[in-house]
Amino acid sequence: MKKIALSLLMCASVLFVQAQVKDPVTWKFEAKKKNADTYELVATATLEKPWHIYSQKTGKGPLPTKFIFNPNPLLKLEGAVKESGKLEKVFDNNFNAEVLSYANKVVFTQLLKLKTAVKTNISGKIEFMVCNNEQCLPPTKKVFDVVLQ
Repeated sequence: MKKIALSLLMCASVLFVQAQVKDPVTWKFEAKKKNADTYELVATATLEKPWHIYSQKTGKGPLPTKFIFNPNPLLKLEGAVKESGKLEKVFDNNFNAEVLSYANKVVFTQLLKLKTAVKTNISGKIEFMVCNNEQCLPPTKKVFDVVLQ
């Protein structure tokens, strides 16, 4: 009887581990002060192998990475979000299209200008999608809130 119970427990634990949600992206957010009124928001995505995340400029097919900033009357966004890393341009059979993506690591930066000298924050969310050669995970949203000091 103990062997049957132990076997059932082991089977259940294997199913539980397989049912866990995959989260192959680790995000790090920080603000770098450039001068008295200028900051750079830096969002770094580190991906487990063999996953990749799509560029903001990927064309037809997967969901491109998108930044949505919460309004803050004390800040002005300067330009668009820039991305840096090893950009890969490949034909993706999942989408039957040529796509732009990053593996391993990508850094997104947004220049910010303070309208007045006061402590504030930048917040919002990132919408993104990750895939590997076998599957894609559903689009995900990651909320961030970074203090500018």
